[in-house]
Amino acid sequence: MSKRKDGQRQQDRAAARELVGTVLGTVRYADDGPPAEDALEAGASMLAAAPAGPEAVGAALLAAAEDAVRRCWQGGWQPADLERIVRRETGGGPCTAVVVDAMAAEAQRAGRAAERARGPRWAAQLSDLEAHVWWAPEPGYLEELARRRRSSRFETAYDVLAALRVLARLPRITPLPAARPVRAHTPAESRTLGRIRGLLAKAEATDYPEEAEALSAKAQELMARHSIDEALLDHAGADAGSGTGRTTAPAAVRIGIEGPYEQAKALLLDAVAAANRCQAVWSGDVGFSTLIGFEADLEAAELLYTSLLLQATTAMHRAGDAHHSHGRSRRTRDFRQTFLVAYADRIRTRLTAATDEATTEAATTTPALLPVLAAREVAVARTTDDLFPETAAIRMRGVRDAAGWEQGRAAADRARLGNRREG
Repeated sequence: MSKRKDGQRQQDRAAARELVGTVLGTVRYADDGPPAEDALEAGASMLAAAPAGPEAVGAALLAAAEDAVRRCWQGGWQPADLERIVRRETGGGPCTAVVVDAMAAEAQRAGRAAERARGPRWAAQLSDLEAHVWWAPEPGYLEELARRRRSSRFETAYDVLAALRVLARLPRITPLPAARPVRAHTPAESRTLGRIRGLLAKAEATDYPEEAEALSAKAQELMARHSIDEALLDHAGADAGSGTGRTTAPAAVRIGIEGPYEQAKALLLDAVAAANRCQAVWSGDVGFSTLIGFEADLEAAELLYTSLLLQATTAMHRAGDAHHSHGRSRRTRDFRQTFLVAYADRIRTRLTAATDEATTEAATTTPALLPVLAAREVAVARTTDDLFPETAAIRMRGVRDAAGWEQGRAAADRARLGNRREG
């Protein structure tokens, strides 16, 4: 390439960066509604027709998207959170895909060192989102995206600007504790966790309640044993010093709470968390709960919540359908909200009883267990207070349907928790 052409390209890219910066400033601060629509349309038109050309404009937009994502990371967000909030704010579709692409580009630029520092959960979230750089440097992201979507430059630029507007207006949230090295599972532990996931999957898929109960019972037994073993091993590793490679401090994860009935679902997660020696803090404005606890307990809580939420939702719809078929339609928001709250309330009682029984049984043969668990409870509480010094109780609304309450508790009694000694 001649020096003249190279100089022209640099001028085009500088002009594109300046134009993109001006457009983004206008788009970001436009009021919601028609003013925002007008700003997006005007900005997309300017970018689509920019003299600098689509390659330079695409490079400037992608750089702006990477910067926006990086600012979100600094503001406490993680990949799964970012995808979820953009999907919720925009209804999914093109804007969400653009943000996932921006995450991929940022991760590629940040490199392996940043990936290791962010930890395995971060990498797993990107993998789950299928975030990867699929476009070529030339003709660049904007052109490749338009071609992939079979849309015009204007439409493509509009969607990219809309995604960047959402990212720029996100609030800062409580950052999770820095990633710590986690001891790799032994082959035996990996097999145990694989068995737990497999048993729960089979329990959710079978049409036979007796088979599901037996499968869930075995899964719960393995989860409880694994959690207690982890607590004792962590304690032994702490006593022996850092050479064991074990982590002895609480971690935190975020779990999305999808609508509708977010409050009731957050209540169910809180019940599961408490029974698994974790604490849950719901952030309703951004659609997730933060779970604080030790790694094995967090893993158990996530698995069990997912399974129970599926069971609760299925039971709620069946109950509504049954009432509807008898001419007494209960398929209302009040019925479903009340059903899920009652379900969570009853599940809390059952889970707590099951956890107490399992702990008592283990403590009879291992007297050191109870002090270890007490110390971990204090550590979880301190970490929660550090992350969320100000929290408030949630007042539930819409819990006023008697039939929903009765059927929710009944469904919770039928839920398969895995305690073989229950009648």
